[in-house]
Parts: sequence; structure tokens; C-alpha cells
Amino acid sequence: MTYQENYEKWLNDPRLPEGCRKNLEAIAGDEKEKEYRFGGELEFGTAGMRGLLGCGMNMMNVFTVMRATQGLSEYIKTLGKEAMARGVVISYDTRRNSRLFAEKSAAVLAKNGIKAYLFDDVHPVPMLSYAVRYLHTVAGVMITASHNPKEYNGYKVYGEDGAQMSPEATAIVVGFIAKIGDYLSVTGEENSPLIEKVPAEVDDTYIEALSKLTLSEEAVKKCGKDLKLVYTPVHGSGYVPVMRILKKLGINVTVVEEQTEKDPDFSTVKVPNPEFKETLSMGIALANKIHADVVFGTDPDSDRLGVAVKDGKGEFVALSGNQVGILLLDYILTRLKEENALPANAAVVKSFVSTGMAKAICEKFGVALFETPVGFKFIGEKIKQWERDGSHTFVFGFEESCGYLRGTHARDKDAVVASMLCAEMVCYYTYLGKTVYQRLCEIYAEYGYVLDCNISIQYSGLNAMKEMNAVVDALKTVNVGAFGGFAVEAVRDYSGDVRRTKEGRVEPLHIPKCNCVYYELAGGSFVCVRPSGTEPKLKIYFSIRARDEKEAEAGLERVRADIEGLLASVRGNAE
Repeated sequence: MTYQENYEKWLNDPRLPEGCRKNLEAIAGDEKEKEYRFGGELEFGTAGMRGLLGCGMNMMNVFTVMRATQGLSEYIKTLGKEAMARGVVISYDTRRNSRLFAEKSAAVLAKNGIKAYLFDDVHPVPMLSYAVRYLHTVAGVMITASHNPKEYNGYKVYGEDGAQMSPEATAIVVGFIAKIGDYLSVTGEENSPLIEKVPAEVDDTYIEALSKLTLSEEAVKKCGKDLKLVYTPVHGSGYVPVMRILKKLGINVTVVEEQTEKDPDFSTVKVPNPEFKETLSMGIALANKIHADVVFGTDPDSDRLGVAVKDGKGEFVALSGNQVGILLLDYILTRLKEENALPANAAVVKSFVSTGMAKAICEKFGVALFETPVGFKFIGEKIKQWERDGSHTFVFGFEESCGYLRGTHARDKDAVVASMLCAEMVCYYTYLGKTVYQRLCEIYAEYGYVLDCNISIQYSGLNAMKEMNAVVDALKTVNVGAFGGFAVEAVRDYSGDVRRTKEGRVEPLHIPKCNCVYYELAGGSFVCVRPSGTEPKLKIYFSIRARDEKEAEAGLERVRADIEGLLASVRGNAE
């Protein structure tokens, strides 16, 4: 059917709620908007689905959510009665319609004879992941659009191990979803006895599990009560668990009160993404007022942690996700070694677009480092593999996008445990008479300076993903000898699972496939280009190694100019 036919079908369906009908009537003369909403379906990928809120097939609404849940239900029914009885646990964040979507999901599951546990208030991603494992459910559903702007919401599905659902299982769910052509036909049973409240003990045992992961009890005891730390949940779900774990450890924390409100408009920030210094601006203002040492901020579903610390001049600087990652990596390995608790088979996992400095740190401590595609589910898969074969012990995992995990209580990014670790890390260095910023400078002095950053090229429209993939595919056909004076030593084509060196050798990557081109540059630098899996953005990652910051910044500008020129060229050819 054409987008116009789909539009008319929805508009004239007597089952459509009046509010949705008026919404569709309002766009009657907007062909571009109608095509966007009805020219395709909201894609359900390995990270679930995410989209703009609104009425239509390509939007986040009760109909797309219930259709997706029906597909999940059909999959669970194929697993048998035992799986249906184990059920699904559902959580949600503070976004618009999150509670509604969670309730509708529970109702659809119940209508299909599947038990549904529903949190009675907002809870973050890591607690959903933990609840799946604690309650031994067969799956989990998280209603969230993570750090996206307020106009978005999303639907993420987790497997029984607490990690995001595997590509194989997702493909089966997608097959069931595709069979449901009538979006408005899916119904639920909202007052079913199969819908239960998540037991309060889940919260208590989660906090207890985190408290067992502390590494500097003495430093926290001596410095925690006097620490001046500012925290903002940015109107999200992290407020209760972050405050609870910090207070349990005896770490003094001051919260940005205005940003504790569960505001679906995130009205005090431009976007609720703690990667950006602007998002932490109210926290920084409060920190300056009370002369605090550090500022933390979590995103709406509290799987990402942003950190700002004072530099050598006493001014707050926002650390990048890579900088926080190497600080935590260095701190965790240091403390484990000092306590003679570093496992002989210890392993660290990071996404391949995250800083190359992790390799040098791991080599110093004799720890194995593994790389995965972007997406924390791949880190979760490594944990699962090692628990099964005993080959390695997971000690830390991170992604450059402010996602960190210590412990195996959850299988996704956990900004609650990251907040705890960062807070005690501040205590530890305070105990030693130094600041976190000074330790970062020491790391650069020891391993060499690395400038890590990324930029995004915004796309729009129904074909955004197709257009971005076409650009990445086009890059694979171009032979590049250097970027910004850095020779290209090898090119990794992750969609083809191959690495090609400048000498012509072809080697397998042995890593899950994804559409991404990665240029290994001389001296340990790299450039990587990939389409985002959650937003219509083409992402370019830079990691530039140099003698110092000034040299790295100059190198970055040269490399960036060259890669942007190449992208402009292949985009023109693709169009």
C-alpha cells in the first residue's frame, strides 16, 4: 500500500481514538509528514525500536508498542509453558507515555497468558537488567529512548541473561511482528492477575549487590563525609538509586533539586544527554556555589554517566566518555592489584570505537582486552561466554558514549554503579592528596596523549538509514593512503569481517558484523565511520595520539578536514 492509502486506512478506522484521529487530520495537507509516518514501519532491530512520538506506523505510540509486544508474546509462547510462567519484567523511565506504554505491554503479555512483572515507578535500565536475572524471567522490556530529545521514546527487549536480546531471537520476534498487518487489532487484558508488581526486594538486593563492588572502603570512610559532590538525575530515573547507593556508602552528595522532577519535557536542558557539558550546566553552577569537587549527571534511563571535574586552574571541565573510561579502568585495575584481588585471567571489554589508550593500560596490568561492536549487548555476550567457559573473568566494560559496567549483576550500561565508582575514586585520590584531574594528567604523561572525540552528521526523512548505509558502503570502494598526514596502516570492514593492511594482507576480524569502516592510522591513531543504530546520524570517531594536547588538536583538525572531504565526495556520488 502507498503511504496515502495507509494514512487513509488509519484515519477512517473506527477503532482509532479521537485524539489520534485529530492528530492525523491536522497533517492532511502535509505530504512529507504523511509519507514519514506511513511510508514505512518503525524498524525493530537488535536494540528494539526507537522513534518520534505520534500517530502512525513509523512512530512510537500504543499501537506500535502493542504490536511489538504481541510479536514478543508469540515468540515466548514458542518456548513453552515454563517460559510463559517465568514471564517478562517491564520497566520505564520518565519520558512522555513511558508508563502508558509499559502498562499496555503488560496487558498484551497477560492477554497471551504470559506473566508480567511491572515496576510501580520509574526504574533505570541497569535495574531492569538486574530484575530479569533476579526474578529469572524469560525476557525484559524497557520503555525508554535513552538520551534522545524529548520528542522520542523507545522499546528495548532483554533476554533471560539480562542483556539486550540476541540478534537470533530478535529476528524471530521481528518475524512475528511482521505478520501483524492490522496495527489496531492487538488487545490486552489490563486487570489480569498475571500482572504483578515487581517485589520491593529487587531494589534492596540491587543496592546490596552494588555495595559489594566497592574498592576503597578506607578512603571512603575517611573522605566520603567531607566530599563535595553534586549530582543531577536530569529529570530521569537515576535519582533514587544513585542517591541511595551514595548515602549507603557515606558519601556526601548535593542534588540539583530543580532536576529531580520527573519532567518528560526535560525543560531545564536542551537535550538530556550527560555527554554534553551544557546538560551539566546547572550542576556545575551549583558546584561553583558550594565549592564542590565534582559533578555527576545521569540520562533519563540512567545507563549513561556524565562527569565534570575541576582542572588545574580550578575551572570545571566536562570529561569525555573515553576519559572517564580510562580513569575508571586505571582505578579499578590499580585497586584490584593493590588488594591482590586482580584475577589471573582478568579481562576488560570495550567497543572498538572507544579510546585506544585502554590497550596500553591493560598491557601494563597484564589484563586481556577485548573489542566489540558498538552496543553494550556485545559486552554482555562476552560476560555470558566467560561464565560458560571460564576462560576469563570480567572486571570492567565501557563504551565511549558514557557507558560503564563493573560487576555482573547487570548486563547493560549502569550509571548507578558508575556513579558509585567515580565517587569512591574521588575519595581515593583525595586520600592520596591529589585530584582526579591530576590523575588524568599522570595517565597521559605515562601512556602518551590521546585526543578522542566524535562528530555526527544529521540525516532526516524516511530513508535516513538507507542513505547513511550507502555512504559507508561507498567508503569501502575508495582507497585512501592517509588522513591529515597520518598514513593509513590498515582498513577494517566490519560488514565483511575483514582487515586489509596497506601491504595487501587480508585477515579475519572474528567479531560480530556491522556496517562500519575503521581506518587504522600510523602511531596508534584511528578514524571510524558508522551509522548510529538509534538516531538518524552518521557518526565519525577520531582517536589521535600525539606528544601533547596541542599537537593532537592540530592533528585532529587535519584528519577531520580530510575525512569530511572524503565523505562529501562519496555522499555526492551516492546521491
